[in-house]
Amino acid sequence: MRTWTLLSATLLSCCMATPALAEDAGDTGEPASSKLAEGVSKPAPAGMTFSTGVAKGRDLLDTAISASVIDEGELAKLSVSSISGIMQNIPGIRSLTSDVDGYSSITVRGLPLAADGSKYLQLQEDGLPVLEFADMQFNTADRFLRADLNISQIQSIRGGSASTFASNSPGGVVNLISKTGETEGGNVQVSSGLGYDLKRLDFDYGSPLGENWRFHVGGFYREGEGPRDYGYTAFRGGQVKLNITRSFAGGYIRIYGKYLDDRQPNYGTEPALIAGTDASPTFASIPGTRLASDGFGSPLIAGYLGTDDRNNPVSRSLEDGMHAVVKSIGLETQFQVADWTVSDRFRFADISGSFNQIDSMLAAPSAVISTILAGPGSTLTYASGPNAGQVVAPGSQINGNGLASINLLLNFDQKSVNNVTNDLRASRVYDLSGGKLTVSGGVYHTVQDYKADWNFTNAISDVVGNGRMAPLDLRNAAGTLLSQNGVFAYGFGFGQPRAYGNYYYDVQYRITAPYGSINFAKGKLSIGGSLRYDRGDVSGHVLTDSLVGPSDINRDGVIAPVETSVALLPLTSQIPVGYRYGYLSYSAGVNYRIAQPVSVFARYSRGGRASADRVLRPGSLSSTTGKLTNDALKYGLVKQAEAGVKYRKDGFELYVTGFWASTEERNTQLAADKNGNVIVLDVVREYSAKGVELEGEVHRGPFRLAIGGTWTKAKIAKDADFPELVGNVPRYIPSLSFNARPSVEFDTIAVGAVINATTSSYAQDSNQLKLPGYVLVSPFVQFRPAEKLTLAVNAFNVFDKLAVYAASASTIPASGIANIRTMNRRTVTGSIRYSF
Repeated sequence: MRTWTLLSATLLSCCMATPALAEDAGDTGEPASSKLAEGVSKPAPAGMTFSTGVAKGRDLLDTAISASVIDEGELAKLSVSSISGIMQNIPGIRSLTSDVDGYSSITVRGLPLAADGSKYLQLQEDGLPVLEFADMQFNTADRFLRADLNISQIQSIRGGSASTFASNSPGGVVNLISKTGETEGGNVQVSSGLGYDLKRLDFDYGSPLGENWRFHVGGFYREGEGPRDYGYTAFRGGQVKLNITRSFAGGYIRIYGKYLDDRQPNYGTEPALIAGTDASPTFASIPGTRLASDGFGSPLIAGYLGTDDRNNPVSRSLEDGMHAVVKSIGLETQFQVADWTVSDRFRFADISGSFNQIDSMLAAPSAVISTILAGPGSTLTYASGPNAGQVVAPGSQINGNGLASINLLLNFDQKSVNNVTNDLRASRVYDLSGGKLTVSGGVYHTVQDYKADWNFTNAISDVVGNGRMAPLDLRNAAGTLLSQNGVFAYGFGFGQPRAYGNYYYDVQYRITAPYGSINFAKGKLSIGGSLRYDRGDVSGHVLTDSLVGPSDINRDGVIAPVETSVALLPLTSQIPVGYRYGYLSYSAGVNYRIAQPVSVFARYSRGGRASADRVLRPGSLSSTTGKLTNDALKYGLVKQAEAGVKYRKDGFELYVTGFWASTEERNTQLAADKNGNVIVLDVVREYSAKGVELEGEVHRGPFRLAIGGTWTKAKIAKDADFPELVGNVPRYIPSLSFNARPSVEFDTIAVGAVINATTSSYAQDSNQLKLPGYVLVSPFVQFRPAEKLTLAVNAFNVFDKLAVYAASASTIPASGIANIRTMNRRTVTGSIRYSF
């Protein structure tokens, strides 16, 4: 009750506070934030200004790019709430997610998914990046974004000029654009899980204020266990966003702000039964568990001990999940200077939080687990819970499965991933030889902090669902206790000669990027090109766990056996970081409008992606100079070509694009050996991909059908360390992905569905174990019993299909147990919205 009282007070104070600023359309060049009427994911409608990743907004049929828009009305019809879940409905984008905001893997047009995050696809909010590097470990950009009623539209560009109008975005840009109060009105929406515990309140309101002023405010709060059973409140938090705009002749000025404080779980790997063959495996729940319905965790194993960045004992809780805190303020303006249009976007974001995750590393019969860790004659005993003190007898079928699990507990403390960003741009249109020459230029500058530490802990538990997992203590044959409340290594100790797993980063990235473009349009033909030069300066220091020693973790005054070898940071042995890089990106394209409804285009681009924290490790970073040991690690280049045809007439739209890409990858990758054990690989590769992207829509009266699909043929072209992988298909890249969105809408009722499908993909780059393809059907019904009132039901995965999108194993293990990640099972949500 206290939470909802605080929420009401917060909403009231926000409505009374001075608002802040965001976006428009029209000749001023502001990105459109007005309501669109059509298309779950569709190209920008005729006359609509598309502003993301381009020099100047134009009708899509007059530009040599592939771009799409999801509008605010259609977001309500999708049965997903996360940004990465929404992105599954954009053609060309591959998004691996369990519909939580964070630790997703997102890519575009066959570019590699070597690790988590969206390395080649930049996520923006109101035209500026959320994080400069969207794939920092355990720190992906989607962790700090939320979809709510503040969103006017989501614009996406794949390939094209994205590499020259944004840094570190050679694959494309997805931009969330906020409402800015052009028309008076608002919404209040209450939603709840039907059959699961998650309640949510959304609100927004905007209005002109007179004398060319307007504002918008909105946000949400949610709380509950969520669609997977944990036995505790896994979701808790929300956000508030505000903006205020002053328009004037030839431009506008806007101030905007955001406060986000939200916790949610990370649906990590969970053990499952696997059978069949590598080419055609089958997955099933372990007895006592429910795949994709149980969370891997419980209150009994949530709390544990570890060390902090000063080697002091500290208490942690998995209940904190993925905790994101963002406090940001920005300024955006556009104005005329002589014949030049000048715009500037500035934002300071104070970003912090923590990432808490539990993954099963190995699930096996309890006697096997104890023997692996402590030798013959060792035993496991329940450390807490209703069975506390009970010995697990060898061969006993505890929980109906007889299994125990060696778990990896990960804490990532984000002290600061603050960033300050400014993008200054000017453009001018010249009348030249009967055509128009548009010249644009700008300077982008950002400072991205990365101050964080991460800590591994290994623990043992039983394997059971419904929020009932319990820790198991380990004893050797002599009866000596080798663990504390299930923790047997304060560090990453499984299969290692010693514990390790502490890292500390205090690094700052400074990037300055001048850029420019020219475009000449005459009659049906337009041709243009753009350049960008990114210069980066990386400085700071890191600490790695080269030190192991005793530490009284539980502060009882006694050094227990498990406390004799604790992973510690060598606080007096900092490794410096200090290097620079620079690379040139360019893009050139031609568009020919054959007739009013049809055009063709072609484009070639080269863009860069600088390396972030994943190269700051021993072996690639000099411990004396702070420079990278190999300049090739500083950045990678992506070369792309695309050509397509666009058609739009009388409610029918079709856009077909062929693409090719060559990618240099420098990364670290969590993979698996043939036994399913987690290993860390350095990736020094080149990839190639080609394919066809299709997007279309038919709209006749109340009926609408939107479709999107991507056919991709990708391969590993070169590998410095594993030449045997050359020619293989990169993991998690299917040959075909497809979505369709049929709907019918009348005055009082709208009915439709979102269909997402994908063919099989490989679990690892070795191309042995295949992950089966799947088709997920997610229908919706919206009923309007009275003006301004809407009742809705959304059902994700209504046929309750088991969709496996990642697996740790490279082949079916002899144990018949593999650790996998899955989409959610059937999840039904009901909502009531009142518009005013």
